[in-house]
Amino acid sequence: MHSARDRLEYDGWLEEIDRVADRLDLSAEARSNALDLFLADVPDSDRSKRAVLAASVYAGSLIAGDGRTQSDVAEAADVSRLSIQKRWKTLLEDAGLEPPRW
Repeated sequence: MHSARDRLEYDGWLEEIDRVADRLDLSAEARSNALDLFLADVPDSDRSKRAVLAASVYAGSLIAGDGRTQSDVAEAADVSRLSIQKRWKTLLEDAGLEPPRW
């Protein structure tokens, strides 16, 4: 669970997660997962925030069984697919989850 302070501090980024999720037509569960993953490890650099946001959306959709391709998420979030590829497994591991091995 994240504090109200965290949600206020990163409100613009959380709204961006919702916009990306809208573009991808993600479920409420996938959105919630993405928000939690993002808030669990928000980077200091704004440049890195966008990549972590995209990786959070990708990983959150996988957890919910509402998976989208890295390419689709990258396009919706305006990042490179490589940005997602570099970060999504670490996000899951840091959350105490085991990434798929495919």
